[in-house]
Amino acid sequence: MDNTPPTSPALRQLLDVARQAHARGDHAQAGQFAVQATQLDASCAEAHYLAGLACLDTGQLGRALEHLNRAVAIETENAEYATHFARALAAAGRYGHALQVANIAYALTPADPLTLDVLGGVYMQCNAHERANAMFRRAVAALPDRALCRFNAAVTSTFTGNLAAAEAHFDACIERMPTCWPAYGLRSRLRRQTADDNHVDALRALLAAHATEVDAQIHLRSALAKECEDLGDYAAAFEHMRLGKAAARTRVDYRPEQDRAMVDALIAAFPDTVATGTGYGSDEPIFVVGMPRSGTTLVERILSSHPEVHSAGELTEFGTQLCRLAPAGAPTTLCPELIAQSHRYDWHQLGLRYVDGTRPQTALKPRFIDKLPRNFLYLGLIARALPNAKIVCLRRHPLDTCLSNFREAFAEDSAFHGYSFDLLDIGRFYVQFDRMMAHWNAVLPGRILQLDYEALVSGQEAATRQLLAHCDLEWHDACLDFQHNRAAVATASTVQVREGIHRRAVGRWEKFRPWLGPLEELLRDAGIDASAAARS
Repeated sequence: MDNTPPTSPALRQLLDVARQAHARGDHAQAGQFAVQATQLDASCAEAHYLAGLACLDTGQLGRALEHLNRAVAIETENAEYATHFARALAAAGRYGHALQVANIAYALTPADPLTLDVLGGVYMQCNAHERANAMFRRAVAALPDRALCRFNAAVTSTFTGNLAAAEAHFDACIERMPTCWPAYGLRSRLRRQTADDNHVDALRALLAAHATEVDAQIHLRSALAKECEDLGDYAAAFEHMRLGKAAARTRVDYRPEQDRAMVDALIAAFPDTVATGTGYGSDEPIFVVGMPRSGTTLVERILSSHPEVHSAGELTEFGTQLCRLAPAGAPTTLCPELIAQSHRYDWHQLGLRYVDGTRPQTALKPRFIDKLPRNFLYLGLIARALPNAKIVCLRRHPLDTCLSNFREAFAEDSAFHGYSFDLLDIGRFYVQFDRMMAHWNAVLPGRILQLDYEALVSGQEAATRQLLAHCDLEWHDACLDFQHNRAAVATASTVQVREGIHRRAVGRWEKFRPWLGPLEELLRDAGIDASAAARS
């Protein structure tokens, strides 16, 4: 923050009060006095900066962007101002611009550890995880006892493949803040726990001591489920999964009928073969879709090992641009009403805006992967907006898919995983996914490669050749050795995909079969054969 004293006593007083209010967390008052300071002197960078922070912290994103942009324009060499402008841009979903501004802040070599921590968070949101990890490591070096800096360094060390460092940071975080509950589950997932080296007893003691705390129940039970499964106690593992998910479900307003209505609307909006003559002709995007936890990250790693392919991560850009370009009078979130208006879209503009919105990251190589699993809902729209984009859909045994979603501790506030906190809700969501893909395959003949996870792990080279051919990519041996791909991975599979191909996850559901009867029945009633022989 610029400490140059303002010339006006009145301005000095306003800034002093605004700083004090900001320091004690009174964002409304900080904003009130900072805005008054901008009115007194529109060229005061600190006034705009404080006003921008206050607006950002009170949810006034548009005004935050205006004030922070102004602060950066006045003081172009201030790393702190640039960092928080990048933070606001990321909060607005403008990740390309946020990355550019974050790089400016990085070039200004910020020294303040809290600014480094914020900048690391911006880089995480922009899928620049190596640089995020560098920021967090510098923050930890300056503030080794700050638990949340340790937590952030642990998460990005996991993403970048330094699992030993990640475990050390999680241990240090927990030592300094024993109530940092997410750290326990994330630490348990870093490696396979053994009888001689596990945290089960400590986790059980913590669980008993914090029996009335919902966050503790969610994350400690997630950790215990993983560790009990590693130790072969499947009954205890499933019970911890069930109770942890039930605790999280109390906070989640998930309604299966909304997903069913969405799929109904998409089927109605694309009843026949999808015409693709009016879209944007870029052949850069490769969409990898499917149910979460079905092998999408494995396919992403195989493809991104090709020298012509960049992995952009799980982008929300297509849905963002779809809503921004909604026809006049249409809703601005994906819903049946918006889908009914889809015939009014300018498809070329939608495709162009999508590709432009992925910059600058995706300009690094000729092709890029967008691996947001839930893009399976958008495939008809994607096909119209981007007629030359390649689409790959992962399929996995239904019970393995559903169980893997139940095992994973998705965040309760996730926009995409509300279904994942009840085993039968997961089954209902799977039914809608299956309906949706059956329809897209019918109306998009030849556009979608359906790749079975089981076929991929049992016949790696044949499946990889099929995958590369579908994406119009020449064969490259590195795609078989994807475990040597050093790029960051920011999904639940970040640990697994750093290993070579293995079959350990195939048929995992059979270990939990005694508790999956109602799920099997739900799938069977929907016409989905979940028997062992059906997908072996």
